[in-house]
Amino acid sequence: MNAPDDAKLLALGEEMLGWAKDLYPIHRSLTGSGVRRTLAYLADLLPGLQTRAVASGTRAFDWVVPEEWNCRDAYIEDEDGRRVVDIRNQNLHVVGYSTPVDLWLDRDELDGFLHSLPDQPEAIPYVTSYYSKRWGFCLSENQRRALPPGRYHAVIDADLGPGVLDYAELILPGREEGEVLLSTYVCHPSMANNELSGPVVTTALARWLMERQRRYTYRIVFIPETIGSIVYLSRHWQQMKRATVAGFVVTCIGDDLDYSYLSSRREDTLADRAARHVLARDVERFTSYGFLSRGSDERQYCAPGIDLPVCSVMRSRYASYDAYHTSLDDFSLVTASGLAGGYRVLRRCLEVIEANAFWRNTCLCEPQLGKRGLYPTLSTRDSGKAVQAMMDVLAYADGGRDLIDLADKIGLHALDCAAIIERLAQEGLLVREHSPAVVHE
Repeated sequence: MNAPDDAKLLALGEEMLGWAKDLYPIHRSLTGSGVRRTLAYLADLLPGLQTRAVASGTRAFDWVVPEEWNCRDAYIEDEDGRRVVDIRNQNLHVVGYSTPVDLWLDRDELDGFLHSLPDQPEAIPYVTSYYSKRWGFCLSENQRRALPPGRYHAVIDADLGPGVLDYAELILPGREEGEVLLSTYVCHPSMANNELSGPVVTTALARWLMERQRRYTYRIVFIPETIGSIVYLSRHWQQMKRATVAGFVVTCIGDDLDYSYLSSRREDTLADRAARHVLARDVERFTSYGFLSRGSDERQYCAPGIDLPVCSVMRSRYASYDAYHTSLDDFSLVTASGLAGGYRVLRRCLEVIEANAFWRNTCLCEPQLGKRGLYPTLSTRDSGKAVQAMMDVLAYADGGRDLIDLADKIGLHALDCAAIIERLAQEGLLVREHSPAVVHE
């Protein structure tokens, strides 16, 4: 469970950045060919990734799978035939799920179908209308102000009708009962942090998990946000409720700014505790958010009655950075080092979850370390610290504390504590207590 060295980590960051740049131009939405192209790309990176399709109109709890939307072209032309807004230049230019249109309008009429951000005049906003039929275009405030009076041709060449919602899942079996969920979404068009950082970091984590012996089964899903998690839960929630020991929604994990943690609704799940432990020891600083600040699929996974132990570890939390849901969320924000840092922290969280267990000291009073080769023959300051750490582990390994609690108590990183426990267990000084894999009701 050694952490990757800096060179390997940065190389992985560059690889993830390459995947994100490949996926960036694809026009994604809740449904449609853009989602299918994205999932096909990820399937090439993840052998065993299975794609699923759910028909429009299918009921999922209180929701219904929407119609499928595919947009081939969208533009606004002036009277001379010049495209002043063109989806081929930026796929945020069209309001998501716009109905087809082919109209001539004067400048004042057109303005009612335009969306911009006066406080961010260079940014193109991301706007959708999934469940109410309308159409529109997005452009920067500067572009909008520059449109002169006259007639404009608005064209949205799109289909909106019966189809399917696509998602993908990868199940990696483990040796023990219990599952860990990794969930990310594939429904936003060209935004690097809010959209693509999640799928590429999740893909890198999945590839790492595929190469190692796994204690737990990993359920890894790539879904459209909100409706995708609702549909997925409607099919699997009972199994997930029985088996899930921890889970993370993976999003906004690719910039070089702050780290963020958003708790589950319960706040004290294994995922929460692992996330807080790792962030407190592996990064310089992070901002902690309660469940009242929720905004992604943790809303569904933690809903009453579902109650999965799912939280989020992010870089800049969604809705907290200026580029959020705009064209400024690009590769000036998301970097190889940002992706690598996000991957490293989430990987460490998974390593802690894999290692977490309850341990009990088998020896009454302090054991004799020397006869077991655990006591250094040369006394130095560092050797003294190592002995003290072993004795601290033994002192608090009473069967009532799990690894995270024990490590927090004695001031060690859980993964360092796990290495000490492994050595002591090999000498018969610690035994693992039986405890149920699923620690929530």
